[in-house]
Amino acid sequence: MKLRFLGKNSTPGDSPTLYASDQDSYVVQGWKIYARDLLARLEVPDGHTVVEVPTELFEHLVKDGVSTGKIKNFSAPIVLVTEEGTCVVQGPRMRDAEALSQMRMPDYETCVEVPKSSIVALMEGPTWT
Repeated sequence: MKLRFLGKNSTPGDSPTLYASDQDSYVVQGWKIYARDLLARLEVPDGHTVVEVPTELFEHLVKDGVSTGKIKNFSAPIVLVTEEGTCVVQGPRMRDAEALSQMRMPDYETCVEVPKSSIVALMEGPTWT
């Protein structure tokens, strides 16, 4: 799988990143979730994982031709919006060695792959409040 870097939201020590793949998907790199109270609220199937990212990360979708990077519909693959306003994104755990070799990922981060159509659908519909 080949990745195309779309953007990242970085502060020292943090690097949530968004990539477009050649498989009609997006790869979302974000923080691993360790908080037990948060994990208890999620149902994560085998082979899947969750990452936490700032909502602003999706603004980089405009670099892939999406008309807006503003999320209007918080639904799967976004499974939760935290009290801090970050998104928890669920998807298959990235295992593609070629894709992983193209990424710089600290130990406290991981990534998921989600279909482009499911992310683009979040940009449509009524605005979430």
